[in-house]
Amino acid sequence: MKISNGMKNFFKWALVIAFMVFLLFSLQHNRQSVRNLDTNNIQYVKIAGQMLKVELALTKEEQERGLSLRKDLKEDEGMLFVFNTPDKYSFWMKDMNFSIDIIWLAPPEAGQGEDSHVVYIKKNAKPGSFPEIFKPNKNSKYILEVISDFSEKNNLKEGDNAKFLP
Repeated sequence: MKISNGMKNFFKWALVIAFMVFLLFSLQHNRQSVRNLDTNNIQYVKIAGQMLKVELALTKEEQERGLSLRKDLKEDEGMLFVFNTPDKYSFWMKDMNFSIDIIWLAPPEAGQGEDSHVVYIKKNAKPGSFPEIFKPNKNSKYILEVISDFSEKNNLKEGDNAKFLP
């Protein structure tokens, strides 16, 4: 069976168009994934049924300073530390003036939705505990610092979800 030149051209163009459609959908999916992971626009974290206004600690300097030297933190506020890669990040209470709960959050796993989940909680970390270091046994990418007793009052536990919102 012989295929005419017209049919060959038709198949070539059909293949090109199919490839371009595939590429377009792939790029759109990747853009959506990047958009979902754009932590620069996070203003709130919803966790344990509570909406917290968060300040982001994105740079090394912001992360080293954290909540140090601040006088207080409101019940509906927190600081969210965002790291580039998951690891077992350790925290201390250097120059802190009040107790906090430190909540380590792992990013969502493939096929597990968009929400991060709690992998470890250090409840009621006290300023006088320095130079003690608090560190989880599991990797995390985000650490949320909130006022002490937040976890207890809201029955927060490992495995619970956290959602980042603009």
